[in-house]
Amino acid sequence: MLKLSPALLALFAGAMLSLMIMLNSQLATYSSPILASWVAHGIGAAFAGFILFVCHLRSKPTRPATKPVPKWAYLGGIPGALTVILAAATVNSPLGLSGSVAFMLVGQTLFGMLSDVFGLMGSNKRKFSSQDLAVVCCILSGSMLIIFTPS
Repeated sequence: MLKLSPALLALFAGAMLSLMIMLNSQLATYSSPILASWVAHGIGAAFAGFILFVCHLRSKPTRPATKPVPKWAYLGGIPGALTVILAAATVNSPLGLSGSVAFMLVGQTLFGMLSDVFGLMGSNKRKFSSQDLAVVCCILSGSMLIIFTPS
């Protein structure tokens, strides 16, 4: 089986996120951000169902059942839908695609750090370090350069 490094997968996911936001914002310009979110999630659900079906045909799951999934874990679709709606709205503003993605990166980083510090949603607790502050400053600086540098 093909093994890819997590870094390559993360880079690919980032590229797909930018592509998704661009396509959803295009759809939102012809309809609305809410309709764009419905269409994106409908197509995503259908595609995920297809992948699940294909994977199920290829091999049976051998992983033993572990503890049950917490109920709050099923709420992940809510932030996903809001992300699509808000991204479609911001991309069609003066902020643009790269500015929207830059600020989303800042938000993801800050929330990830807060989750680590407070152990939110079952994550392992980790102390905030000066390196974390440096990371946030670098991301914010790069985001500001992307947004405020004239084209």
